[in-house]
Amino acid sequence: MSLSAAVIALATASMCTVTSPASTVALVELYTSQGCSSCPPADHWLTSLSDREQVVPLALHVGYWDDIGWKDPFAQEQFATRQYWLASANGRRGVYTPGVFVQGREFQNWRQPSDFRAAVQAINQRPARARIELAARLDEHQIEVRPQFTTQAAATHLRVALVQDGFTTVVKAGENVGATLHNDRVVREWSAPLSPAPAALQWSLPPNTPRARLSLVAFVEDDARGDILQAVSLPLRDCGAAAK
Repeated sequence: MSLSAAVIALATASMCTVTSPASTVALVELYTSQGCSSCPPADHWLTSLSDREQVVPLALHVGYWDDIGWKDPFAQEQFATRQYWLASANGRRGVYTPGVFVQGREFQNWRQPSDFRAAVQAINQRPARARIELAARLDEHQIEVRPQFTTQAAATHLRVALVQDGFTTVVKAGENVGATLHNDRVVREWSAPLSPAPAALQWSLPPNTPRARLSLVAFVEDDARGDILQAVSLPLRDCGAAAK
């Protein structure tokens, strides 16, 4: 498809929008790897969060276990870089999987439902320190995202991610050899830090993927410490009558 044809197609494609609420939504980042034997329970836990409006979960797959026998097909080097940055902001020198950060802060008690629930409730009770608006236009092959945000906080930026559910992988080597792994909330596309009124983003959609398995996530964070001011999710199944 030529560039002009792509522009015409997107101009006539279905549109959807979302605006973040007045209260703060909790962003949960799971750093995981298919090469890590202790990660599948954490992956399953993250899947259980997918339908909660108070929580926006992300699975960021890292590749630093790839050399022990199994290469994670979803790993991106920039996710390991981000995990090291967050760990440093939390006063840690190293990283590990599964690693969980809630609102940019390390959260080791994610296995304790009452502790996690209390942490999320405390976050949800705070007035949001940023307002995020997402508009997305998509056809069968591409998505154009127009994000913007406002905040009175200084030194902040916006991130946008394209997230995909519903992966099943039969692992043939490494610590999880012989296991069938299920992964949701997998980050497929990841923007650079964006200013309050950035240019539109345009990404290719994963081929042969129902829209019901795709979401956009956006969040505003502090430049220095990674504190999350607000987050929002836009399921692409909500993008008009043309959605599959």
